[in-house]
Amino acid sequence: MARQTINIGSTANDGTGDPLRTAFDKINDNFAELYGSDDDSNTLAGNLDINGWNIVSTRSNEDIRILPAGTGGVIASAVRIAGTTISSDDSTQITIAENVQTTGTLNVSGAATIDGALSSGTSLTLATGATVTGIDNGTLATGSATLLATQGAIKTYIDAQNTAQDLDFACDDSTALSIDLDDEVMQFSGGNGINTSGSDNTVTISVDTGTVATLTDTQVLTNKTLTAPTINGATMTGNVTVDNITLNDNIISSASNADLILDPSGTGDIKLTATSTDITGNASVSGTLSTADITTTGNQTISGSLTTGTFNVGDLNINADGKISTDTNGNIDLDPSGTGAINLTGPTNVTGTATVTGQLNVDNLRMDGNTISSTSGGVTITAPAGQNVEVGGANVKLTATEANFTLMEATTLRADTIQNDTSDGDITISTQGTGVIDLNTATQSTVGSAGGASALPATPTGYIKIKIAGTMRVIPFYDEA
Repeated sequence: MARQTINIGSTANDGTGDPLRTAFDKINDNFAELYGSDDDSNTLAGNLDINGWNIVSTRSNEDIRILPAGTGGVIASAVRIAGTTISSDDSTQITIAENVQTTGTLNVSGAATIDGALSSGTSLTLATGATVTGIDNGTLATGSATLLATQGAIKTYIDAQNTAQDLDFACDDSTALSIDLDDEVMQFSGGNGINTSGSDNTVTISVDTGTVATLTDTQVLTNKTLTAPTINGATMTGNVTVDNITLNDNIISSASNADLILDPSGTGDIKLTATSTDITGNASVSGTLSTADITTTGNQTISGSLTTGTFNVGDLNINADGKISTDTNGNIDLDPSGTGAINLTGPTNVTGTATVTGQLNVDNLRMDGNTISSTSGGVTITAPAGQNVEVGGANVKLTATEANFTLMEATTLRADTIQNDTSDGDITISTQGTGVIDLNTATQSTVGSAGGASALPATPTGYIKIKIAGTMRVIPFYDEA
């Protein structure tokens, strides 16, 4: 039944609304439809009660059904139930905390994580492959395509296969042997002078050099190593190699990059008795070398001291008294490479003219071109007692911010301002003997207003305080105009 509306008229008591009886009859019908009865399937209260937060079926063992229209579904929070499908309404993961049991088919279209036990009463079907119907814990004898094998079944099967197999092999003497792969081990044993060893699945067979018998027949030994041999009256053809030394005809050579050392025992000497001796490589002599004249065309390396009289290299001469000189009018150039420097330690005496091209540094004092400067601290020029420091030239300029003199003598002193450096200090200008202070400044013969008066005014403008011979005096002064 559709909801009935009570006509209340246009205005109060205008007589156009429903009579009182008709109005209450509609109210009763609307409440009857709301509460209904057990046999009325169109009402809410017929079979259901709403009690607090619960929807309760009033009839025993009755289902509660929520039936949306068409393709609509029932959404509880973020879980959508549509037909026989349960899905997430906002694409989040659905978690079922309790055990899930079904007697039919449970289809999971996406990824599923099962933390507990997975039990199937019939079979387990995955996306591809055969349907699993059970577990084989036996011997895998059936060869089933639908049973999964346990570790026990797989071990039983492999053990049975290994027991049934063996390895056949033969030796050089044609003896045929066989071992059971299940419980037998292959043994490698050496004979006289033969040793066997194993590591990382590798069997190594080696000759025991301590027990191999010596050959007495004539043999050709190729690439053999003889340790401390004794050879009497042997004639050898071809190359003979002893460690790193090779003898070939009349040539004695060493291995690649190895030195050739002649080392006599005790006080023995190395003597070369040939008419001439040619050395085409580098020769190192660690003892005393006594020779006549030596003419060399290569490089000579001497480790240790070289003791000689006069040593001449081209135009350069080094004498035994420590003097280094050149031939007539020759220069001595000390020219280090790159950022190298020439270091002179100890007292250095220069006789004659020393010319330095570039910058000369003496401790913190720097001389560069026409400039003498300091790299750290001030520059002090001090003459011995009773002597003067003289600076010549047409003009001498002091560009410092302040020049301090204990005593300064100047024939002519030019300055815009002469000022005492001490607060309230006097400036003393003293002459020698009968000398007087000569002020060379402009003068005039008149005073007063515009210089029109010839006599001094009665009252001076002020007084200049000045000391004359140490006594304070005042000198009156007047305005020029």
